[in-house]
Amino acid sequence: MMHYLNTLFVTTQGAYLAKDGEAVAVRVEQETRMRVPLHNLGGIVCFGQVSCSPALMGECAERNMAISFMTETGRFLAKVQGFTPGNVLLRREQYRRADDPAAAVKIARTFVAAKIANCRTTLQRALRDSPELAGREKIEEALKHLSFSLNSIRDEANVETLRGFEGDAARVYFEVFDHLIVAQKEDFQFRGRNRRPPLDNVNALLSFLYSMLAHDARAACESAGLDAAVGFLHAGRPGRPSLALDLMEEFRPFLADRLALSLINRRQVQGKGFRATESGGVLMSDETRKEVLVAYQKRKQEEIVHPFLEEKCPAGLLPHLQARLLARHLRGDQDGYPPFIWK
Repeated sequence: MMHYLNTLFVTTQGAYLAKDGEAVAVRVEQETRMRVPLHNLGGIVCFGQVSCSPALMGECAERNMAISFMTETGRFLAKVQGFTPGNVLLRREQYRRADDPAAAVKIARTFVAAKIANCRTTLQRALRDSPELAGREKIEEALKHLSFSLNSIRDEANVETLRGFEGDAARVYFEVFDHLIVAQKEDFQFRGRNRRPPLDNVNALLSFLYSMLAHDARAACESAGLDAAVGFLHAGRPGRPSLALDLMEEFRPFLADRLALSLINRRQVQGKGFRATESGGVLMSDETRKEVLVAYQKRKQEEIVHPFLEEKCPAGLLPHLQARLLARHLRGDQDGYPPFIWK
């Protein structure tokens, strides 16, 4: 499963990817800049004006290796992948549960509970690590609100109401998120979550990391034999990986938000690495994007003890493990789905 960490990210605008024997050749202006053996790769992610040859796409499809296409800001556009193998009985059970409101809400509730709990842990750790943190009282109020929300959803039997609690918890969490930024305040002020396009540097960074997380969650669903498009919390829409979005809710605070704060507070990214477009959206420079990608890959290699399995694993394998735990629950091998709750 370690091949999961071997993803080729291509951010250079105008790059062309071609099959070169048993390798991927990355060419810019007809000059080969990089050559990577196909057997070393688990996936390819292209950002912006990056194209691939039909021969390469066909070879990747044969190897069940996905090629994902993103906008320059990291918004998912499309994915090229061959036939997805999977247990048809597992998928049929997934569809039945998703269509049954009573069954769907039980699983949706675990995703929301994990997200709220992990948001709360992010704030608690910030208070613990920085006793003199500005806005401490507001953060403590937010923690009380999140605890109340967590208790309120324990017996909630309506998916729409759950979505309301999730949205309210996200609002409260992001209202105090700016207090967690303790360096480079001139360049990284956060006044609330916005996207499509992100309107400031912090939102541009968060959106990019969330796109990476969504890509990983989708790959995890499909590798476990699940249909990434059929979720329990997020409503199904054409082209929307609803189950992947469900799964990534557990990991937003742990894998994305925490990394974004670290990159800013440790000055690994700087304001000069972002630029505003004519439309008002904010883009990262190629250099900054590469810095974030390297940090994200390193973050995924850090070891953590899985709270349910009680075994050490790389953080990057967490979505895969959770997808398999969900599959086990749907198959009836375990009574409930144990979400990832960071402690």
